This record gives sequence, C-alpha cells and structure tokens, in this order.
Amino acid sequence: MTTTVDIRQRPVRDLDLDAFVAIALGTGTLRPAAEDLEAAGRSFAFLQEFARDKVIYGINTGFGPLVQYHIPEEDSERLQYNLLRSHASGMGAPLPDVAVRACMLSRAMTFLLGCSGVSRAAIDQLLLYLEHGIHPTVPQHGGVGASGDLVQQAHIGLGLIGEGTGTYRGVRRPMADILREAGIAPLKLHMRDGLAIVNGTACMSGLGAINVHQARRLVDRAIAMGALISEVVGAYDDHLSEVLNGAKRHRGQNTVAAGLRERLVGAGWTKKREEHLYKQRDAANGGTFDHKVQEHYSIRCIPQVLGPILDTVEHCARAVHDELLSVDDNPVVDHRTASVYHGGNFHGDQVALAMDQLKLAMTKLCMLTERQLNFLLNDKVNGRFPPFLVMGRPGIDYGLQGIQFTAVSTTAECQALSTSLYVHSIPNNNDNQDIVSMGTNAAWMAARVIDNTAQVMAVQCLALAQAVDIAGVKESLAPANRAFYEEVRAVAPPVVTDAPSTDMLHALRTRLLVHDLFTG
Repeated sequence: MTTTVDIRQRPVRDLDLDAFVAIALGTGTLRPAAEDLEAAGRSFAFLQEFARDKVIYGINTGFGPLVQYHIPEEDSERLQYNLLRSHASGMGAPLPDVAVRACMLSRAMTFLLGCSGVSRAAIDQLLLYLEHGIHPTVPQHGGVGASGDLVQQAHIGLGLIGEGTGTYRGVRRPMADILREAGIAPLKLHMRDGLAIVNGTACMSGLGAINVHQARRLVDRAIAMGALISEVVGAYDDHLSEVLNGAKRHRGQNTVAAGLRERLVGAGWTKKREEHLYKQRDAANGGTFDHKVQEHYSIRCIPQVLGPILDTVEHCARAVHDELLSVDDNPVVDHRTASVYHGGNFHGDQVALAMDQLKLAMTKLCMLTERQLNFLLNDKVNGRFPPFLVMGRPGIDYGLQGIQFTAVSTTAECQALSTSLYVHSIPNNNDNQDIVSMGTNAAWMAARVIDNTAQVMAVQCLALAQAVDIAGVKESLAPANRAFYEEVRAVAPPVVTDAPSTDMLHALRTRLLVHDLFTG
C-alpha cells in the first residue's frame, strides 16, 4: 500500500529521512509545497533576466577547465545537451532502481529549495519519473564526488531527455520506448537545466539515506540478538545495569544497555551475580569455579561495542539529512539577494566522510556478530552446547559447521572493504578538480558492507534459534526474546539433519533489511 508523503502544507526542508526513504522505495509520493514551486519559479525567472549581460558559469561559459571559453546565446541550449551526453560515460553494473529513485528525489528536493535557477519542466520531469516508476540506467562507476556526482547524474539527465535506457515495470529498454508507452514527453532543457541536473551530491546523498535507514534497522536487530544470546548462555546481567553503564557518559552505550534491559524483562535464564558468586559458595574442585565468573567480551561488552556503532549511525544520519536539505549546486542562484554565487557546494566531503564512518561501524557490527556466532558454535569456548550446534548425530550430521565459513568469509570481506574512500582523492579534470570526495564510491561501498553485515547476522539468527532449541529454554525466555525466536523460526526451521541452508539464510537476510539493493 502506498503512503502519500504530502508536503503541500510545509516546505521541503521538513522532509525527514523516513519519508525520503519511503518515497525512494516507492511506498510514498512527493507532492511539492506550493511555496517551494513558487520559490523555484522565482529563481528561474530571476536568472533569465540576470544572465542577459553577465558572465555566468555554465550558461554562457564552458564547463570545468574549459570555463574560459565564451558560449554565444545561440549555442546555450546545445551546451546543456552536450554536457549530459558527454558525461554519460559510466561503466559497471546498473545501480538498483531504488538507488536511482533516491538520486532523482534528492535532485528534485534541491531544485525545490529555489536556488538552482532550473525550469519548472525539469522539476516536473523528475517528479513524473518518480510517480510512474521510470528509472534511467545509471552505471555504478564514474562519479568522483566533486562537482557532484557528474557521471551518474548525467545518466539520469540522459534519461530525462528521453535518451539512453531505463527500467519501467521491471523491464530495461530504450527510454524513448518507455516515454512513448507512459505518455510522457522528453524534457526540453532550458538555461542551466543540464548543469543543475549533474552538478550536485544527489547520488551519494540518496544512496546514503538508504544506507542509514538500513543501518538503523541492523543496529536495532543487533540489540535484539544481543539480548537473546545473553539469555540463552545464562549470562550475568550486571554488565547491562544502569549503574555500570551510567558510569560512562556515552549516549549510544546507555541507549543500547537500556534496550537490552528492556528486552530481558521476564528473562528466565540470565543470572543475578548477588545470587551466585557474591555468596562465595560456588568455589570447589580445588578452588576453581564451575561456571564463568565473567562472560566473553562479545557478550559482556555488547553496550560498549554497539554503543559507538549506534552513535556513528545517528551522526551519519544527521550528515546525510543535512545534505539532502542543502543547496548542493554551483552556482547558487539567489533571487532573494538578486545575485549568483560561484563556489563549491557540489563537493561531497560531508557525505563521503559519513559513509566511510558508517562503513566502519557496520564492519564492527559484522565482527561482533561473527564472534558471537563463534561462541555458540565452539563447544570448547561455550562449554554448554554441542560442537556446531549439532542436533543430530555428531560426525554424521554437521549442524551449522558450514554456515560458519560463510560468516567468516563475509566478515573478512567487510574488513578489507573498510579502507577509506574519503582519503583516496585523485586529482583529475586537468587538475581543476584537484581534490575530490569519492562520495558515491564511499556510499556504494558502505551499501555493500551493510548487505554483508546483514548476511552474517542472518547466520547468527539461525545459530541463536538453534541454541534455544538445544538448551530447551524456549518456554521460559523473556517475552521479547521469545518473539524474536519465533520470528526466526517462521522462516528457518531447526537444522536436525543436514540440508542446504542458503534459502533459509537469504530469507532471514531479507527480514533484516529494509530493501535488498543487490538482488532487487
């Protein structure tokens, strides 16, 4: 069911990340506020008059290092088309439709801020494509993230003018055929429409918004999984206490600890330290204790590990949201001050850095999950479960041995992908772009790490449910833990006899993610 995101009564600056992602996923519809359309119209009208006798970048000049070339008025329209066609040079697999939608939505939002001097037709074309589900083909590779996502957004611009290919109703075909079927005319470019379409951070910001949305979901699921493993292994609960965690001031740590405590209300299998070790009656067998005095770090330090991950995700959310609500264009056309300002608002460093930070946080979440998985599978470490959580005959049946390889391999890939893109600037464009952000690369790499992390978390979900069944504690779990267990078991039955597990793992991964960017 489509949820209409109606902002006719409020400006585009009020659009939050949840609403943005809903529109990108196709479950929401953007209806621009009248005041935003009026502001965009005033900006366009002002620029038409202002540019008559002045040198304005991208209207009567060339682009980039060719800016010194004057463009006569009779060639101004051709200039805009040439920009799109010359920069539609990307390579690699096409970006998923949801990423293209996010990019188009981000560009429309920038135009509605009324500082780009674009035509109403350019705004309407973007909104029509979003409404009808028309998605230009946009290759993954090409943008360097300064002067914006030039290459990716040029491919979107190519689609807006009815050239190139795209998807419509799930089929990729020539844009000319799509527009004919949908009854939509190609966009006719005016003034600086071509430059405005390509000159900004729409691709990295749009994909960044989806990444943050997905990451928030994974952190929430990680808290649920942390509560379940704490109970199923019979951990002491004082590592989650308000007193202990409150002794550190970090918001994320305290939020995670509070979430774990809430999910463990009614738990039958966590232990109170004051009821066991504080009575000093368990020391035996030559002065050693029969059970662990403290849990392994992957369990005991969940708040301290997940806390900075949560803080980082929220920091990245603010950075991406700020960028989405910013004028990321050049030049900035301000009808309010009756001037045109040339600068570098197209530079994507804010988003690039945020995506690198998000990627690091998700890699650490993946590593934490893999270590918790190892704890459950290694009988010599946990001291309470059979090797690999085998529910059949050990030696004949192998339980979850195979899925550990997948988790370890995927975690290693995340670690390798954690190299920063933000510091991998390479000068180009005749050294005009002598320091760039690589923001789109950073956003796409973060998306890949998020997907990998969801895969490893899916493996751990299966292991957690298996451990609950082996321990026989299902009936006495905390209600929140029982609900999570049932959610897993709804798509993944117990592994008693050996059978392929790939389909179960994919089903669990799909449940964890908001949208599967990699398989549709």
